Amino acid sequence: MSVKIRLTRLGDKKSPFYRVVVADARSSRDGKVIENLGYFNPLKENELKIDKEKTLTWIKNGAQPTETARTLLVKAGVVENAKPYTSKKVTPKKKEAKN
Repeated sequence: MSVKIRLTRLGDKKSPFYRVVVADARSSRDGKVIENLGYFNPLKENELKIDKEKTLTWIKNGAQPTETARTLLVKAGVVENAKPYTSKKVTPKKKEAKN
């Protein structure tokens, strides 16, 4: 089972509020979570609170943060600015012009 540290969206329309959670990579964005690690409120001057001990435990056990979650973890001082997130995106091949 692949485990991700990611965000789930809460709040009303046009007033977002996010929780930083640990979830199975196959579950939906707002689906079942394993554990809540903290929250992020972008409307209140980027209010951010993350439980450092729980987060480090999950990272040591193999949980991979998403790109956005990694950025928030660096801002919170939980992890250092490690190597950037690498996705499995493939660049499309260029088509050759026919003469």
